[in-house]
Amino acid sequence: MPAFDLPLAQLEGYRPDIEEPADFDAFWQDTLKTAGEADPVVSVRPVETGLRLTRTWDVTFRGFAGDPVRAWFSRPAGADEPLPAVVEFAGYGRGRGLPHERLTWVNAGYAHLLMDNRGQGDQYGCGGETPDPHAGAPGGPGPAARGLLAAEDYHYRRLITDAVRAVTAVRELPGVDPGRIAAVGNSQGGGLALAVAGLVPGLAALLTTAPLLCGIRRALDLTDAGPYGEIAACLSVRRGAEQAAFRTLSYVEGVSFARRAQAPAHFGVGLRDTVCPPSGAYAAFNRYGDLTGTDPRREIHAYPFNGHEGGDAVQVRRQLDWLRRALG
Repeated sequence: MPAFDLPLAQLEGYRPDIEEPADFDAFWQDTLKTAGEADPVVSVRPVETGLRLTRTWDVTFRGFAGDPVRAWFSRPAGADEPLPAVVEFAGYGRGRGLPHERLTWVNAGYAHLLMDNRGQGDQYGCGGETPDPHAGAPGGPGPAARGLLAAEDYHYRRLITDAVRAVTAVRELPGVDPGRIAAVGNSQGGGLALAVAGLVPGLAALLTTAPLLCGIRRALDLTDAGPYGEIAACLSVRRGAEQAAFRTLSYVEGVSFARRAQAPAHFGVGLRDTVCPPSGAYAAFNRYGDLTGTDPRREIHAYPFNGHEGGDAVQVRRQLDWLRRALG
């Protein structure tokens, strides 16, 4: 796919105005307050994985509405001191899978929590184990369109709340330094990590690549691929529901979360990405921290001839080097 979004020179200065609902902050404060009324951690159970250099636990924590959310928690075997932790969020349609699938961060010496995606896990990978009991509102069958017509019902309200609660939970797990927590993800996971950066005080670092839910309105005009295509398909049937849908989406807009973030941040983007158009990532990067009265340290790496895979292993190597410096 040839480049289809703005040229790089324009992306580097791209700072679009984003329509935010007047009650954006109140909406998330109320949502998270309700979710935070109970202790986050439900259970922590050791599991045998066959790996000698990694110890893993099956964690259940309370997410949106107190719902149980599953996660894998891993630490390097033999590391007894409190470690900085990476909280990782998986891509669209993927669940937490099996505990030996994601070993990069624990092999780099971090504690690692991989959150399951509620109501997902049936599109690729090795599945998920967290149902979404609130998925009955009008919308579409795909997660991106579930409950699309009202912000209170929307799937991503629940999933973002789960992501925030995952950070709360990992801070209470043994062997974790609660002051050194990084949020990490690609695609949908990158959008969740960015939301966490805008909602969680004291986050130490953000690593996001090809983030979903950034520049949503523009993305819907540019692509029918993946999750945005599901939203468009829903609206093609529910004619006249556009304004209700756009209002819902305004509460999960990644650029709005980016504006409220303060943690040092590392971004990555493929300039031929037709799933998450690069203008969304650049909009979030360029507006990052602009409501906080700070100037968070941040950098972005663009891959001109790559699509949704971005920099792939090259980007991961850059993330490892950057995070080591950021967390010490």
